[in-house]
Amino acid sequence: MPITDDRGLPSGSSSEAARGAVETALWRMMSFYDAPLADLDAAIAADPAWSLPHAMKAGFLFSLTEPALEREAVEHLASAQALLGGAAPARERAHVEALQSIAQGRWAAACRTWDLLLIEQPRDALALQWAQLWDFYRGDAPALRARPARALPEWDEDDPLFAHVLGLWAFGLEENHLHAAAEEAGRRALAIDPRAPWAVHAVAHVMEMQGRFDDGAAWLRHHQPAWAEGNGFAAHLWWHTALFRVEGLDIAGTLRIVDSHFAPDELTIGLQRVDAASLLWRLHLLGADVAERCRELAAAWCGAGPQMPGHYAFNDVHLLMALLAGGELARAEHHLARCSERAMSSDDARRDNHAMAREVGLPLARALVAFTKGEHDGAADQLYAVRAQTQRFGGSHAQRDVVDQTLLAACVRGGGRKSLGRALLNERVLAKPVTPLTRHWADAMGRAFSRAVHDD
Repeated sequence: MPITDDRGLPSGSSSEAARGAVETALWRMMSFYDAPLADLDAAIAADPAWSLPHAMKAGFLFSLTEPALEREAVEHLASAQALLGGAAPARERAHVEALQSIAQGRWAAACRTWDLLLIEQPRDALALQWAQLWDFYRGDAPALRARPARALPEWDEDDPLFAHVLGLWAFGLEENHLHAAAEEAGRRALAIDPRAPWAVHAVAHVMEMQGRFDDGAAWLRHHQPAWAEGNGFAAHLWWHTALFRVEGLDIAGTLRIVDSHFAPDELTIGLQRVDAASLLWRLHLLGADVAERCRELAAAWCGAGPQMPGHYAFNDVHLLMALLAGGELARAEHHLARCSERAMSSDDARRDNHAMAREVGLPLARALVAFTKGEHDGAADQLYAVRAQTQRFGGSHAQRDVVDQTLLAACVRGGGRKSLGRALLNERVLAKPVTPLTRHWADAMGRAFSRAVHDD
């Protein structure tokens, strides 16, 4: 009889110990409770001829979007490829094929490979997890919802990973503005397994999008015992906690979170530094003195290893924010020039980031530089021109709201784009209640809302 894993999927290893270690690693990857590398090393030790643990190590390292980890990820991928024998299951071959696309920067191609795999094997949790991450990095909101939706009815609620898959779907629903369904799915996932931080995250996003900043703070505080310690998602959920403080215009409270949970020397990967930069830039827009904190963040970021400007536009723009808010204009312009050089290179054209950078990342970066130089009307024009395309360079609606915050600040400070600012506020107040943050921008623009607008 063919060898299968815990979900009945074909497995390339006859070692029970190796399969058990891979299952633990998969749970860690979906739950974020510690990194999966030690478990994958145990699987490799138990079955040195099995390709999948090497592929999983490569995929995990690639998923951190950290240039300094690229070489190690490529080495593990090469090992996985070398170990693929003729008897290897098709699903394990598909994972290696998808990761080869990732290594080439062809993220959409990788997601198509995982998509085809999931049509045949809807309970392949590894494919669901990885496709969701790279859909997120590419800003493909429809896929974030549709792919888990196609798989979920094939799952058994008793499966230990079911709540995590339900959490993936909840986040996809939220990113497609299906807020009520997203909150229901997230709460259901947590009723099944309270240790499902992606579901906590999905509901926090719903509350952010609906302006429920007090509810959001209470939600994260209620679930904090499960995510705040020993979880790789903790920094991002602290970021959401801080966003609720920003929405309530609690600058002092936001700074306390920054200082407690985003100390530059404690941030280990770029994804965490992106959150720190985003918070500090928002505070900078509100007039808080965060220059020294930004300089420390940028110094730690640039000192963490090879940065490879142009590797991923979303991260590049956030490093630029830290440099600009830290008053390091010359370094910011040098960083922008290096990003531009790579984006304009024909050798880079096959990478998905090529179009993301040229059409979204670089225009945003140039607008941020113009804003910092005091060219506020010009910055507003540039930001508004690219605003409708920002989903294409990845992240969530909550993360990309930093673009609107910057655009509002440019409209306030420039003086020549007040009508644009008022139009943006009109759009904002019909999407969610008038929060203290929205009221701040309205007051700065002299905008009075009609009685038809709901005030918080």
